[in-house]
Amino acid sequence: MSITNTDNPFTLFQEWFDRAAETEINEPTAVTLSTATKAGRPSARMVLLKHYDERSFVFYTNLESRKGLELTENPFAALLFHWKSLKRQIRIEGRCELIGDDEADAYFASRDRGSQIGAWASDQSRTMPGRFELEKQIAKFTAKFGISTVPRPLHWSGYRLLPDNLEFWDDGKFRLHERIVYTKAENSWVTDRLFP
Repeated sequence: MSITNTDNPFTLFQEWFDRAAETEINEPTAVTLSTATKAGRPSARMVLLKHYDERSFVFYTNLESRKGLELTENPFAALLFHWKSLKRQIRIEGRCELIGDDEADAYFASRDRGSQIGAWASDQSRTMPGRFELEKQIAKFTAKFGISTVPRPLHWSGYRLLPDNLEFWDDGKFRLHERIVYTKAENSWVTDRLFP
C-alpha cells in the first residue's frame, strides 16, 4: 500500500484515522503518550485522543499525575498511534500547552457521572494503601455532589499537543516499509521520505 502524497499531514491523518475507526475493534483513539522529566528521563502510557484539528491533538488528564507533572517541567511530548489491523502507525512530536478552562469545562460536562466522580476521587499516580481507600473517596464525592452537577476539579484539564513533526509508517513486504515524515517549517510543512 502506498502512502497518499499530500502537502498537509492533517489531511493524511484524517484519512488514516477514519480508516482506523472502521477497522479497529477497541479504541481507535488510543495513543501512547510519551513525556520526559526536565532531566530527560522518559515515561510512556496510553491515553485517549479526544479532539484533533489542523492545529493540534487534545487529550485530558489529572494535572497532578506523573504525566501532568512531567509536562509542567518539560512541555515537549510525543504521541504514537499503532493500528494493528491496518499495519500502520503515526508518530507525532511537539510542544504541549494547557487548553482553556471553557473547553475543559465543556468536555468534563460531557463525561458520564461516574468518570466525573472518579476525577475527584483518584489521586492519580500517587501511592494507594489499598483499593478500599479509592472506594471511600468515591463514596465521599458521590455523597458530596448528591444529585447536583459535578464541577470540573481544578487539577483536571486537557493538553493540546502542537505538532512540529509527524511520521506516517505503512507496513511493507520484506520489512520494506513506507515512511513519510512532515516537519513544520515557518508557514508550511516539509515532506521527506525515509528509508525503512
